[in-house]
Amino acid sequence: MLAISASLAAAILAFLPSASAQSAVWGQCGGQGWTGPLTCVAGSTCTFSNTFYSQCLPDGTVTTTTSVVGAALPTGTSTAKSNTVAKSLGGKLYFGSATDNPELTDTTYKAKLGDNTLFGQITPGNSMKWDATEPQQGVFTFTNGDVIANLSKTNGQLLRGHNCVWYNQLPSWVSSGGFSAAQLTSILQNHTMNVVKHYAGQELHIDAADEDAWDVVNEPFNDDGTVRQFVFSEALNLSYVTTALVAARAADPKAKLYINEYNIDSAGAKSTSMMNLVSSLKAAGTPIDGIGIQGHLIVGQVPSKAALIANYQAFTALGVEIAITELDIRMTLPETPALRAQQQADYTTVISACKAVAGCVGVTIWDYTDKYSWIPGVFSGQGAALPWDDNLAIKPAYDGIIAGFTN
Repeated sequence: MLAISASLAAAILAFLPSASAQSAVWGQCGGQGWTGPLTCVAGSTCTFSNTFYSQCLPDGTVTTTTSVVGAALPTGTSTAKSNTVAKSLGGKLYFGSATDNPELTDTTYKAKLGDNTLFGQITPGNSMKWDATEPQQGVFTFTNGDVIANLSKTNGQLLRGHNCVWYNQLPSWVSSGGFSAAQLTSILQNHTMNVVKHYAGQELHIDAADEDAWDVVNEPFNDDGTVRQFVFSEALNLSYVTTALVAARAADPKAKLYINEYNIDSAGAKSTSMMNLVSSLKAAGTPIDGIGIQGHLIVGQVPSKAALIANYQAFTALGVEIAITELDIRMTLPETPALRAQQQADYTTVISACKAVAGCVGVTIWDYTDKYSWIPGVFSGQGAALPWDDNLAIKPAYDGIIAGFTN
């Protein structure tokens, strides 16, 4: 019999179904083709929805066994305008949306995106990243980024630059160039200076308090709080963050400079590492104005309002502002009335927490419609994360956003 090492045995067992695994509240627990857990965590019950889908619903939830396929889902009812409400009642600078160039060929989508009563700020999803702006060393192209910058300016919307340095979407000449630490420092300085300076002349200042912002550094940490390893951190550790921020400030003294990160919504190792980084940057006199809390969340698993507020306040106490920069709240498909209701409540929780913290200056959703959401392409079987549906009609989640800003 072939001997198996302990490590190999553990690896094999990791791929075997666990009898003790349970689905979280609102998660899938059965259905044709489902190979995951068939039971639910305490406080919820696996409830049949249709042949293809059973779901862990909180105990006491009223349900029927009628299939939701083809059934009417609850829709949004609010007639309030999200950016108007965010500013006038929420006390924020903006409510915004991300977008991407291919979507702008959809004229109906583009018209709604350009309505500054709905969206007071725009973030380009991809067209300002390194692979798009400097695909070859020293060769810069801003065509697609300019399209979105000009769109925001034409419509009286703030622009958020996204981003100068990230471990992903780096051209191979950067990631595999075999550069020394000194060369990488120069490359990062040159890239950041050129990109930020290009858009410095296109800034829109609606009033003295409104300034465009840059996600200068994107996602520097792993979820356990350790430094994410890629070409710049491997050679420079976290000094690459300082290099990028200093270069961005020199290129545009008026822009708000941010570090942007996911899974720092509430207290944890990753939030702690980010706070420690901010403290060290502030102590060293490095320019840093804000922290972007992305907010890629899951229906029914959003931290409590109190936990969100406590974490937001812990960041702002360091002398920086915060913004929710990439908000979406995904669910396991298909959508059900119960999931839409929970998603509405979850959006209210996040928005109301931002409202409660003066230093939370605005909220951006990561595109506004499920039609163009990134979620289904990354998280199999999940989606419906945004407040507008595939047909650009508002969902109850939109009502949740309005309630969060007004209550």
